[in-house]
Amino acid sequence: MKISVFGLGYVGCVSAACLAARGHEVVGVDVNPVKVDLINAGTAPVVEERIGELTKQVVAEGRLRATHDVRAAVEASEVSLVCVGTPSAPNGSLSTVYLERVAREIGEALAGLERWHTVVFRSTMLPGTCENLLVPILEKASGRTAGVDFGVAVNPEFLREGSSVRDFFEPPKTVIGQLDEASGDVVAALYEGLPGEVFRVPVAVAEMTKYADNAFHGLKISFANELGAICRALGLDSHQVMDVFLADTKLNISPAYLRPGFAFGGSCLPKDLRGLVYAARQADVSVPLLSHILPSNEEHLRRAFDLVAGTGRRRIGLFGLSFKPGTDDLRESPLVELAERLLGKGYDLRIYDANVTLSRLIGANRDYIESRLPHLGQLLTNSAEDVLAHAEVCVVGCKDPAVLNALEHAGDRIVIDLVRLPDAAARRAQPEYMGLGW
Repeated sequence: MKISVFGLGYVGCVSAACLAARGHEVVGVDVNPVKVDLINAGTAPVVEERIGELTKQVVAEGRLRATHDVRAAVEASEVSLVCVGTPSAPNGSLSTVYLERVAREIGEALAGLERWHTVVFRSTMLPGTCENLLVPILEKASGRTAGVDFGVAVNPEFLREGSSVRDFFEPPKTVIGQLDEASGDVVAALYEGLPGEVFRVPVAVAEMTKYADNAFHGLKISFANELGAICRALGLDSHQVMDVFLADTKLNISPAYLRPGFAFGGSCLPKDLRGLVYAARQADVSVPLLSHILPSNEEHLRRAFDLVAGTGRRRIGLFGLSFKPGTDDLRESPLVELAERLLGKGYDLRIYDANVTLSRLIGANRDYIESRLPHLGQLLTNSAEDVLAHAEVCVVGCKDPAVLNALEHAGDRIVIDLVRLPDAAARRAQPEYMGLGW
């Protein structure tokens, strides 16, 4: 293909050289004449492993050149990759000034173009930026309609400085946020044959994936560093501890616990987090990440309560009570906490949990529930249908078959889904359905 790449920083320079190396004809565009001259001389404007030799090679072969002429670059290409910077202010707000300028310039060039052209944004931007800000700019400047007269897509990059060339050719995944099928097809063709799964998703989902990745990377680094600080204070080798931690690819380094749902609970996680933070405090080690996990969990529980309160209804059916499916353990269950709050605010509550029978609760489990919900026997029923019949609002905290069957007859009752029901994707369009995190 013939491709124009706007912005010749790390992402743009690497993308341009690597696409040219794959056989495409690429023209780079930048307002900085120094960068343009360096590219045309076969020299990469950034310092990066392999990028110098790759740039020299593709320029010498005539597959990469650079210009500051936007109109000429658009007219000479079928696809425009926008790789300009989106710096943030001290308060975290994103600057879109460069994106807006390039969108306007590309739009003006599109006004005189008689053929299909696809504009692909690779810059990191918050969800909604493309469709709510950039597409209107493109349409106004061109006098044309996105998805009808020209294509638009978002294609976030996952390149690490220092290994970006290798990352380009060996991507963990390719994400294509497509405004329409034709735009997605164009972007998919750019990377055809590269490894990694290809995700073709709505534009805003693609924009969000980069933030999800980087937030998790920061989370992992901070987690390891705080564990290291605690280990050092306790006289332990943190790398030995983490070697054991990393060996668990079933629960630790895995997809486990990484699906949005309800708050966590149980007899282990809250207790052990409190214990670890207490040990850090005793050792005079500040662990802001670890110490805010339980408050974050509490905030998520509050979101569920606020969804119920926001309905304005008083008769509530709670499906699920134990802290996780397949157990009757109620200790520090977030559903018990939710039930307690609802009762405390005067809601008329009925509860169903197939695994919880008051007469079978013993030991610490029974002591806990008697201290939190002393009248549980009056609230608990052995029939999901009875709870449904009582409820104006169904709060779903489990996926028990009896619960799923009962919910098929929910009618116009409000359903607040804390676990993402199997038919959640279809239910999302229904006004009486509310998902906790989706």
